[in-house]
Amino acid sequence: MAFVDRTGQQVPNVVFHTRVGDSWKDVSTDDLFKGKKVVVFSLPGAFTPTCSSTHLPRYNELAKAFKQNGVDSILCVSVNDTFVMNAWAAEEESENVIMVPDGNGEFTEGMGMLVGKDDLGFGKRSWRYSMLVNDGKIEKMFIEPEKEGDPFEVSDADTMLKYIAPDWKAQESIAIFTKPGCQFCSKAKKLLEEKGLAYEEIVLGKDASIVSVRAITGKATAPQVFVGGKYIGGSEDLEAYLA
Repeated sequence: MAFVDRTGQQVPNVVFHTRVGDSWKDVSTDDLFKGKKVVVFSLPGAFTPTCSSTHLPRYNELAKAFKQNGVDSILCVSVNDTFVMNAWAAEEESENVIMVPDGNGEFTEGMGMLVGKDDLGFGKRSWRYSMLVNDGKIEKMFIEPEKEGDPFEVSDADTMLKYIAPDWKAQESIAIFTKPGCQFCSKAKKLLEEKGLAYEEIVLGKDASIVSVRAITGKATAPQVFVGGKYIGGSEDLEAYLA
């Protein structure tokens, strides 16, 4: 099928049935878009490989940069029910992205993006795309090319952010191994935060073990910091690196 670029049009008027705690809560498109600058990315399904490994995590990671460039919120739309979307959000720790369960496919159909995935046993799902929406009006769309399978070339977070802020440059990924109650770990995190650098924290005893740190760094202390694939070291090493 031919996908239509709906730039300049209003988003479909839909009510989404969401679950918050033990209660149902209906959320309208007005609730999500009215008076706001919003980035939307839509994908074939929660828990699916590309969606979980790349699409959702990168938008979540770059949420601060989007906010610094005038974006009020980031929405992830998928033709899944609210229970699945809530479970996926918890699994991915994607607290910076609002999950929008388009369980009946009404929004996706209104966007002209509903496609058959019967060959995978999925039924009707969304084609992968992203868009910038200003007060309910679509300002820009990035629609994946019509190819076999599930192309992922233009609806990514980096492409959208570079459209919004052409001078933006991606920060190198930073990971820091920490342990609870460690003052040097707190110092290292503060150093990164003072520089405005986003990082992923890997907590020993929860996300990894000291065995992992020793295997990777040859050391059994925390913190241990990595920047862009390069091993930096502890808090003093990080301070010297940032200086």
